[in-house]
Amino acid sequence: MAAYIGRRLRKGAATTAAAALAVAALSASQAPGATVDDQGRQTASDSQPTSESDAVAGGSATGNSPYYTDLPPLNSPNPSPSPNLSQSSVIGTPVSIGEAEAGIPATVLDAYKRAETALGAAKPGCNLPWQLLAAIGKVESGQARGGQVDANGTTTKPILGPQLDGNGFALIRDTDNGAYDGNSSYDSAVGPMQFIPSTWAWAGRDGNGDGKKDPNNVYDAALAAGYYLCRFGWDLSTQDDLNRAILSYNNSTEYLNLVLTWLEYYRKGTHEVPDGTGTLPSSRSDGHTEVRPTPTPVTPTPSPGPTKPGTSKPGTGTPGTSTPPPVGPGKPTTPPSIPVPTPTPTDTVDHLEDAGTAKLTAAAGDAFSKRISTRAETAAGKAVGKVRIRFTIIGDTDTTFTGGENIATVVTDGTGVAVAPTLKAGEKTGDFTIRAIVVGRTVTGLDYSATVSARAADTLMRTATTALTCVPGGEFADQVEVKATNDGAVADRVAATATLITSADDLTVNDKGPYFKDADGKAVRTLTGLETDANGLLKLPKLYADDSTGTFLLRITTTGDATLTVDLTVAAPTPTGSTTPTDSTPAPEPSAPTESADPSASASPSA
Repeated sequence: MAAYIGRRLRKGAATTAAAALAVAALSASQAPGATVDDQGRQTASDSQPTSESDAVAGGSATGNSPYYTDLPPLNSPNPSPSPNLSQSSVIGTPVSIGEAEAGIPATVLDAYKRAETALGAAKPGCNLPWQLLAAIGKVESGQARGGQVDANGTTTKPILGPQLDGNGFALIRDTDNGAYDGNSSYDSAVGPMQFIPSTWAWAGRDGNGDGKKDPNNVYDAALAAGYYLCRFGWDLSTQDDLNRAILSYNNSTEYLNLVLTWLEYYRKGTHEVPDGTGTLPSSRSDGHTEVRPTPTPVTPTPSPGPTKPGTSKPGTGTPGTSTPPPVGPGKPTTPPSIPVPTPTPTDTVDHLEDAGTAKLTAAAGDAFSKRISTRAETAAGKAVGKVRIRFTIIGDTDTTFTGGENIATVVTDGTGVAVAPTLKAGEKTGDFTIRAIVVGRTVTGLDYSATVSARAADTLMRTATTALTCVPGGEFADQVEVKATNDGAVADRVAATATLITSADDLTVNDKGPYFKDADGKAVRTLTGLETDANGLLKLPKLYADDSTGTFLLRITTTGDATLTVDLTVAAPTPTGSTTPTDSTPAPEPSAPTESADPSASASPSA
């Protein structure tokens, strides 16, 4: 870091004391928990998680690859020009430190902002700020190596991290046959946002609309990083979720603190600079000064100058020198031993087994009540823990895992079992497949079948109890409204049909009596394509009556066989002026007796 600060001090103007003060100030500017060594560099002691439980399921986007450790300057992004602190940009124009570091290449900046807009629409609850993408892009690739991209946003040269061969880095064997990183033995982080191929396989996105998902394209990579940071329902406006998301990208406390520092810096102000003129990073967490496609062996050479105490002269072969001892003529040389990497848990996996997954079924829009459980095993059937299992939804379905993704990666526990996130059924019904594979290991995948059925109801009931009556040629005053439930719960968005039937024993459509009207005002007696609302309610259109009188039947059915029959009465109106006798109407006077034709029916003698 001393070299990093030295670049910012005008030659001849920086004293040793000034440099020491700058280092101390930079150390103090870090987010809580950041540490620096006695040279002002961030330490990398926590670059790997201490245990699998410390890592977010699925590892990291970068495979915990090295990253650039350059820190923002102490002054604000838009400082006043200083006679003592200045820096020339790539094109040679003197600018202040803050202005240079705050400048982001135009295409790269556009990619970050477009990704923020896309995530704002797709996952508004995530609250992804583009400045977070800029902070990660700065730390991962120095904003695509200072904006070395073409007009479409693709890097002019591939940006590759070191091969992850377990030699000072994580051990991740090849997963893409070298398609992205050019290495068919081990994986390397790729592109401006440094995705490892196995992560890009499911996280990759097409950000510039060219029909391709290219990790070397800054639009694709920025959008993929946005979706990666927004999974698991994280809300990045909260500090805990923000920390989790950043650690899921590269699981290191130093990395977290560094990204948070750049995030805060960019939030204070930034501006665009021409592509290719951005400031370049200098220091990397593994001690290298730049990222190379693959580690290149360097032949040691003697160092000029006096020998340090305790060492011999160069070339003598004594421990402490920089060259090997000379080999005499004709004396065979012993080839250096090549360390054999210790097998990882992933290397020992022979096959996958189902771990008791029940039948996977759900109605459209509902969450599946069962989850997929997969166990990784050796050839001898022994469970293997700490192995990444990737679950991928395959088929014509809009079902997703919780969080809206169709791919999820989970680390097996101590019993070798990985439990996939909960499945959330979409609106498309039918069968589909979830495939489980081992990340970083070529073994046969394990397929699970799942089914999404149509939304259903088992009960229908009217929401009102008033009788439905009408006069011939008139219209019913009340509209029919019903409520659908399923197992006692509201049955929302359930398909329904309403038909005016001939009778309870004859379900054919009646050709007379009440009817609905179509858009043209014509009589129809069957309505299809109906659907209950979010509260399970369905309100039918107005009913009209023809000249037929009597009691007619309206039959409503739903998916799930819920049925309700409603009586509709059409009766002639009461004649004008007529009355119906009641208890309060006086009885008519009896008429005078008449002579009976029956001789025996003579009047009774008077008393």
